[in-house]
Amino acid sequence: MQDLVLDPIGMTASSFEQPPSAALASRAASGHFSDCAGLPRRWNIFPEHAAAGLWSTPTDLAKLLVQLADTWQGLTSIFLRRQTLQEMLTPQNGGPYGLGAAVAGDGSSLVLMKRGQNVGYQGYLVLYPASGQGLVVMSNSDNGSKLAEALIKRAAEAYTGQTCRRSPTDWAATPSLLSQSATTL
Repeated sequence: MQDLVLDPIGMTASSFEQPPSAALASRAASGHFSDCAGLPRRWNIFPEHAAAGLWSTPTDLAKLLVQLADTWQGLTSIFLRRQTLQEMLTPQNGGPYGLGAAVAGDGSSLVLMKRGQNVGYQGYLVLYPASGQGLVVMSNSDNGSKLAEALIKRAAEAYTGQTCRRSPTDWAATPSLLSQSATTL
């Protein structure tokens, strides 16, 4: 992953180191429970690297979103072919998920949304690949979804000039909600 994805797109602050090196640990955010108490060892180490092993920053994840948008628009394909990305952003088996993230809409209203969470952390990625508009929100608290939802709604309102009536966490639960959110934020 480091050689094929992270390094080529400049995600220099991201790593799958488990446990984190001293250098990474010195700048890693400590996780917090919903009662604001810190995690006993600052963070957890998970054996499932694909689902819970990436250490990253909002800036690095934004670089990933830029790369996905550029690939979607045919501008570049550093680590992913456009055809592969199209498959990833196609709902599978009639559900709201593509390959790895919730998706809805099509054309200019196509939206990708990924919510990640582990004890003490919350993260959201939102990308409209056709326009290249997106957002990354990360928090080091189990309460982070409240902040993330508020930021995502505000960004949607700023991008569209319309009031966002849907909660971002509802998007993946109901395909029609995601589609409506993608077109009528």
